[in-house]
Amino acid sequence: MATPTVVSWEQVSVPTPSGPLPARVYRPGTASPQGWLVWAHGGSWRAGSARDWHGATAELARHSGFGVVSVDYRLAPEVRHPAMVEDILSALTWAAEQQDGPAGALAVPSKAPVLAVGGDSAGGTLAASAALVCRDRGVPLAAQVLAYPPLDPGCAAASYHRFPDMFPTASYLRAAWQDYRHPGRPVAADGTRLHSTPFEAADLRGLAPAVMATGDLDPVGDDVHHYGRLLRAAGVEVTLREFRQTGHGAFLQPGHGPGGHPTASMRGWLGLALRRLTSPNDPENLPSSPPWS
Repeated sequence: MATPTVVSWEQVSVPTPSGPLPARVYRPGTASPQGWLVWAHGGSWRAGSARDWHGATAELARHSGFGVVSVDYRLAPEVRHPAMVEDILSALTWAAEQQDGPAGALAVPSKAPVLAVGGDSAGGTLAASAALVCRDRGVPLAAQVLAYPPLDPGCAAASYHRFPDMFPTASYLRAAWQDYRHPGRPVAADGTRLHSTPFEAADLRGLAPAVMATGDLDPVGDDVHHYGRLLRAAGVEVTLREFRQTGHGAFLQPGHGPGGHPTASMRGWLGLALRRLTSPNDPENLPSSPPWS
């Protein structure tokens, strides 16, 4: 499948137990999306929106070949965990019910769509937590796409101290974790544990393959590498790239310039890595030169 050059988008309303949830849906200009990727934006669980992430998620759809559902999940301080994770799960349910034809096409019953979940920064934390719920509920996920998620509420890793002046600082993130997390151990009505971070989970076996990215100047970088090692030890397939001379927030940086390869940008690489993971035999998905792990 060639990389589409046009991405269309529309505003939708995702039904949830707490009421309609706004989201932006991006469809690559192909005859049929390769699947659906539910995306949670960053913003320390307290800020950000699908509108703010418009360009980044549109480019993600273009390079992945997936329809991207960019969710305006509820934010702190109005709500706390697990509300945000529940919103992402509702968006996954909505995506699973979509037909895989192009926007505006007549819906034709077909096989269940390929589903993936992802996010950047705090959204990556939510996506990883949602992936755990999907595993525990038997919901098949093709991938979890995680861009520099903070995962340790204590911010204890060496990278937080190696880059003390880089955003996000340990003190900033500890305050954000306090605003985000609900005290206790939330459990859904069906008995499924709703983790606020995958570091709370005792068992990571059976999780969806992970596509992960971070920067070598990102304070949360050690969290990302540590989670990658835990996943691999649990038998989970991991594709992880560390971008050089790169700090936090790189997913929002514009893509490659004229003539450049899309993997030069983090969001371009994430999109192509997802496409390569879910369609490994497509020759269009196998550029020869970029680093994949």
